[in-house]
Amino acid sequence: MQLYIQYHISNLKMASVRDTSFIPDMPSGPLDEYRKRAKFDWKQLRLVFEDENLLRLKYKTWNRIESNPLFAKPRHTLSADQQKYRAAMQMNATNLLKLAPPDVDKMNHSQKTRYLMSINEALRSVCPSLSVKIALGVGLFNNALLAMGTERHTKYYEAAWKGEIITCLAITEVSHGSNTKRIRTTARYDPKTQEFVIHTPDFEAAKCWVGNLGKTATIALTFAILYTGDGKNHGLHGFLIPIRDPNTLKPYPGVLVGDIGEKIGLNGIDNGFVMFNNYRIPRENLLNKTGDVTPDGQYESVFGDPTKILGAALESFSAGRIGIMQESSNTLADAIVIAVRYAAVRKQFGQDINGPEMPIIEYQLHQWRLFPYLAAACVLKISVTTLTDVYLAIVEKSRANSNGFEELTKEVSEIHALISSSKALLTWTARDAIQEAREACGGHGYHKAANLGELRNNHDACCTYEGDNNVLGQQTSNWLVRQWENGVENPSGTAAFIDKRDVIMKYTFEKVRDKNTLNSIEFFIDCYEWLMCYLMDSTSKHMQQSTNSGASRFDARNNAQVYRARDLTRTYSEYYALKSFQKRLTHPDITSSLRPILKLVGQIYGFWCLERHLALFYQGGFSATTAQNAFADTVQTELLRLCGELKDSSVAIVDALAPPDFALNSIIGKSDGLLYENLQNEFMTNPGAMERASWWKDVRIPVAKSKL
Repeated sequence: MQLYIQYHISNLKMASVRDTSFIPDMPSGPLDEYRKRAKFDWKQLRLVFEDENLLRLKYKTWNRIESNPLFAKPRHTLSADQQKYRAAMQMNATNLLKLAPPDVDKMNHSQKTRYLMSINEALRSVCPSLSVKIALGVGLFNNALLAMGTERHTKYYEAAWKGEIITCLAITEVSHGSNTKRIRTTARYDPKTQEFVIHTPDFEAAKCWVGNLGKTATIALTFAILYTGDGKNHGLHGFLIPIRDPNTLKPYPGVLVGDIGEKIGLNGIDNGFVMFNNYRIPRENLLNKTGDVTPDGQYESVFGDPTKILGAALESFSAGRIGIMQESSNTLADAIVIAVRYAAVRKQFGQDINGPEMPIIEYQLHQWRLFPYLAAACVLKISVTTLTDVYLAIVEKSRANSNGFEELTKEVSEIHALISSSKALLTWTARDAIQEAREACGGHGYHKAANLGELRNNHDACCTYEGDNNVLGQQTSNWLVRQWENGVENPSGTAAFIDKRDVIMKYTFEKVRDKNTLNSIEFFIDCYEWLMCYLMDSTSKHMQQSTNSGASRFDARNNAQVYRARDLTRTYSEYYALKSFQKRLTHPDITSSLRPILKLVGQIYGFWCLERHLALFYQGGFSATTAQNAFADTVQTELLRLCGELKDSSVAIVDALAPPDFALNSIIGKSDGLLYENLQNEFMTNPGAMERASWWKDVRIPVAKSKL
């Protein structure tokens, strides 16, 4: 059963050709014209993007749910309540699909996490609300439970994994989200009854936006400020709080719980709010790995500083951000799959007004709009996989240590900075790709059945939940500036180049170009190391000038965000993506037929990213020794040229990224390429398409009153 849980890189085979028989063939049709131009096997490319055994699990999932009526596409837009019911029923059904490997109970948590992530990736395309419900109620809940709980909480972990309880995480409050230090829900210990009294002082302290809580959750992992009987504040802690009777789903006395109402998207998730009125729970419901309260009310902790307790507790939620990144990389891929397939069969204009029309994929402007996002889909998919491996390895190492949580807090600063910046990069890139794809598909892209609107609405929340992107980015830039000012402490080596700052800051475009082949990944990495050193140096100096002028450290840091630290955060995540992609190209499964196309997408992504930062390169003097516009001209010329080279391979690449048609759920992005046949079927068979409206009498203009 280890096939299901081996790491993405560790199970690569030395053989030049791997078994792809489990991957279905693409149907023959209008897209064949471009598919035949590719000089590589798209199925082999797919196994570069995804672990073979986890991909088998995804196809197993797709095959199971495709034949289940609960997962069929609704013919009408469902009401918010109907969507909640459907997602809840789907969640119940997933427990019956028997997708789990036979020895799942023998897996450690990281192995189970990989298994769950793969299943959830397959579910996301078909039913994103269900995917989020599982990610929150099983994945994130259990990750937090293991990070903060002890053996006495194991029964909850097992029950959540088996789907025997409906769980949620209640952290955010109405008036406080990112600033968790100001959470106001309290948990006061009563030594007389050996219970914690959970209380919400007012509506602003109500827990809100809690997924699964609105209608269904029976237990919540809730964060509250712990007070012992003597009134002493011991900071933020986690508690398991029963919400509803599992037999009746009615809330317990002392619990006011409800649904927050309809949202922009993801209405299958019953996001809720809850307030507690001196609600009592057993002492044992405190998650006590970082601190405990004895029966007589004495507080005991391995941490002397309450802020360390907070940091240790909240770090477990990095797994949630990784899940969002995986979801976003797939959303990015789905959007570009639809747009590229559409562009390959949609024809408009041509060289001769009376001659044949050209597929819009042949136009340079269209290539420039779409192909950088196609390259990003490839590069970022590999980057997210690499980052997932790194994170889970650190977590597993910490749990193997008797003082695991303390060890995790020592090593986690770097990975937290990397995850924070990468979550922003992935979600923003997917957001922009969806919009560009929608516009690139014209009016047909606006049709609900194109699925781009659904992708956009359902993805939008990813930019804010589990941390607003701009707020998360500040944590990254703060860490990087500390490395710059205080010396490098990065176990994973993502900022090791800082030690070479004296050499790097002397780089110019001319020197980097002479040092490397222009289109090599090494060229982009050298450019990025210069840019990051420039940004760290200028950010640090700006903050120092502010403090020298009397500003507080808080104000100095706050006022360096817009034109310095924010750019630093993005460049760090792009740099990591390029480094991960570079490393992936060194593995033995990259055959001679796959290497050229992978290098090409890496080059397009590299030049596209450099173009975004041209102003910074010029501000910092990177092009000072060359002709005025040499750097910009080179970047833009190469980007357009490489996009032109990618055209003939683009359809095969999106085939390597695409889920099955029923999961992609787009009439304009189907793998058969029968664009107009699929549109005709959708237009003519949608419910009521050619029926007289039931309200026709109310809107008719009687002939006698008409001027016609």
